[in-house]
Amino acid sequence: MGNWRKSSYSGPDDGNECVEIANSPTHVAVRDTKAPARATLVFPAEAFAPFLEALKSHP
Repeated sequence: MGNWRKSSYSGPDDGNECVEIANSPTHVAVRDTKAPARATLVFPAEAFAPFLEALKSHP
């Protein structure tokens, strides 16, 4: 996947704890900004919003 961008969920108060996302019409990929060559999570596009909601519901 190309066109990686810093997630809008990564704000200035997060220090170096940021993620990048890249999306296509069918998938969304997530990776750690500090280690972009390491593991990448890839979701079907329709599963990404429920994934974010699940993250928000955990403290």
